[in-house]
Amino acid sequence: MISGYVHSFFTSAAADGPGVRFAVFLSGCPFRCKYCHNPDTWELKQGKLTSSDSILNEIKKYANFLRTAGGLTITGGEPLQQPDFTYEIFSRAKQDFALHTALDTQGFLARNLPDSYFEPIDLVLLDIKEMNPERHKSLTGQDVTPTLDFAKRLQKMNKKVWLRYVLVPGLTDFQEDIDALAKFIEPLENIERVDVLPFHNMALHKWEKLELPYELKNQRVPTQEETKKVQDFLNVAISTH
Repeated sequence: MISGYVHSFFTSAAADGPGVRFAVFLSGCPFRCKYCHNPDTWELKQGKLTSSDSILNEIKKYANFLRTAGGLTITGGEPLQQPDFTYEIFSRAKQDFALHTALDTQGFLARNLPDSYFEPIDLVLLDIKEMNPERHKSLTGQDVTPTLDFAKRLQKMNKKVWLRYVLVPGLTDFQEDIDALAKFIEPLENIERVDVLPFHNMALHKWEKLELPYELKNQRVPTQEETKKVQDFLNVAISTH
């Protein structure tokens, strides 16, 4: 049994992988994204110290349903900041309940882990924040290279990927960066799907509660047409997969 810091879990998540998911939100993240909608997961101890047995006992209650309707997703925060805890839950959910498993990550910490770590994971929900290195650094506080390296590594492992990209006007909507992303993902045949997610500021209250400065308080939300344009453009890049 291993313990880790858990922010929360949801028993019927619908946007964290195929079907209906049991979604476990872990605490701890090396990124400080300006648009983060879960800043209350940044620090490990913002979560509750919880045993893997406790989480698996919760999953067990829904396992029969999840086996046919969806599966398990571990998200955050950044799950790979607690790699042993994350692996324990995934491997036992796969072994004990035969669940479909999905990891939601930006891959920054994956370089510390061997390929075998990802064996019990069926799908990676990979978050690429920005392609331009300087803009990525400004947006997240971290380098983009480890994320891109992980994306290439997932291709070599033949691991299924759903790519996620948050569209923020004036921050992540530069055409040259969208072009670079399309060029990057085009040869990665393991990418099954791209989701362009429009920025929203519904987490403003969380930032204010934590007394964190929120730079995007007056940030414009992208229109449906703007979001669809980028979505369609990136879909073309993977249309031959």
